[in-house]
Amino acid sequence: MSWLILVSSGALEAVWAAALHRTFQVSGRRRIAPALLFLASVLASMAGLAIAMQTIPTGTAYAVWVGVGVILTSAYAMLTKAERPTTARLLLLTGIAACVVGLKVVA
Repeated sequence: MSWLILVSSGALEAVWAAALHRTFQVSGRRRIAPALLFLASVLASMAGLAIAMQTIPTGTAYAVWVGVGVILTSAYAMLTKAERPTTARLLLLTGIAACVVGLKVVA
């Protein structure tokens, strides 16, 4: 159950990163809906990480949390055309995903 919570918390990390980007996107003015989504998702993400760290070692939990967040945030950026899906970027993200899976296998 801790691993499911951890991966979900990593996914929420991608949500808050995207929401933070959208908060200030329009002509430097703050937008309230993305700001509220950022706040809710960052709190839930951190809470999930804290819960998962009760049974998963700290270093492993943090690495998986960040890895899941990086992969999903980058995927979102590529889908929304904020970033180009270059071969190098895709290979490096695949490496991060392999490392996250590897940490689950050895933990």
